[in-house]
Amino acid sequence: MNAPMHALAGVITEKFILAAPQEAARALASLATHEVLLLIGPLKAQVVVSCLNPMDPPKAAAVLRRLPLKQASYILARLNVEQAAKLWKEFSTPYRERLSAALEPAFVKLLAEANSFSPDSAGRLMRTDFVAVRTESKLSALIEKLKSLPRKKLPAVCYVTGKDGELKGFIRTAELAFYTAQSVCGSVMSPAVFLHPQDSAKQARELFLQAETDSLPVVDDKGILLGVLPKESLPAATEKGSLWARLTK
Repeated sequence: MNAPMHALAGVITEKFILAAPQEAARALASLATHEVLLLIGPLKAQVVVSCLNPMDPPKAAAVLRRLPLKQASYILARLNVEQAAKLWKEFSTPYRERLSAALEPAFVKLLAEANSFSPDSAGRLMRTDFVAVRTESKLSALIEKLKSLPRKKLPAVCYVTGKDGELKGFIRTAELAFYTAQSVCGSVMSPAVFLHPQDSAKQARELFLQAETDSLPVVDDKGILLGVLPKESLPAATEKGSLWARLTK
């Protein structure tokens, strides 16, 4: 083990990465790709996502290419959309074809189009890590999904989709206790308002005011759920005299 690798072996821990992802990304980027893989190998996928998100795209792409295809596709689908799109451009055509077979078609299409979205669009700012169940699923299945998540990662809202991934509605996590575990998700869900990837931050702010929620789903032109835009991801409003600015003073 060389000196830089040895020095970082006891530092690049899950706790350190989650507390300082940018510092962790810079430290890992200074190592050879095979050394990075040795350090991140034992880590959970979500922790790997945290350090690959701020990493220089060529280096992050080199790391992802060396992971097993199933693991690489899982991590890529949970990176920030902007970072995932940059990595997508770094991959060779044969590798993109292999990844495409393991990813949802709607997500592959999103990666190809992401660079055409404006920097403050819902498609660039949204997150693709969300909890979704089918309309015919029982609440017991949703509860099991939530049990597998760390307490800090529990979402305020879970989404309900049709058989092709199209958004049908949502269920607030806090309201699960009011229903029986055998209830069908489609029968207890509420209708959802949504954004499209090309919608601007201004449009998102207006919809947030109407919806009274902290996150909005983002769907494509076929209504397929692509991601979730948290209110906290929106850039600060700068438009003078805007309704948002007046309401948040």
